[in-house]
Amino acid sequence: MAGFDIHAVMGRLAHCRPIFHSEADFQFALAWRIKETLPDCKIRLEYEPFPTDLERLQLDVWAPTEGVAIELKYKARGLQIEHGGERFALNDQQAQNHGRYDYIKDVQRLERVVADLKEASTGFAVLLTNNWLYWKHGRRRTNDDDAFRLHEGRRLAGRMEWAKRASAGSIKGREEPLELRGSYDLRWHDYSKLTGASADGWFRYLAIEVG
Repeated sequence: MAGFDIHAVMGRLAHCRPIFHSEADFQFALAWRIKETLPDCKIRLEYEPFPTDLERLQLDVWAPTEGVAIELKYKARGLQIEHGGERFALNDQQAQNHGRYDYIKDVQRLERVVADLKEASTGFAVLLTNNWLYWKHGRRRTNDDDAFRLHEGRRLAGRMEWAKRASAGSIKGREEPLELRGSYDLRWHDYSKLTGASADGWFRYLAIEVG
């Protein structure tokens, strides 16, 4: 486990894959890069650590030989660009409030995995995006999802829930408050800047380490 460095893996990945078509594309490429970096490492995708649970938690990437569990999010802002002879047409993914909630829920799940799965020593929740609304605080003073904000410099900890004014429709399926056992200082890292693209060609990532 001492040899596993998520930032080194992301750096190597950015060199050959600065952009992805989808979250599944990102997942596969990251797993491939981990395998290339650590040839003896076993890799499993969509692994269920607690198969008897009703929730059916699935880990995006599980490296049992390293004791590392990884959850991924890829939140794209609309972008059409050609890179390395390959055409990319990213849809504009709205609902950043849902994206923030889902990412923090990944952290919550990883806390459980590291605590309850004896083979797991560390978890990483990785969010890769070209949407500055994730890493900046934003101009509005109050938002329904203030508790779930992921801006640079924030400390993520404790219980988080939607503002009371949030409508039932806007939080459907995500009504439950989230509570973290640990506390995490958020620091964003540059991933890639695509030449010839607008500001939407700037990708950054957040990687929270659990455990």
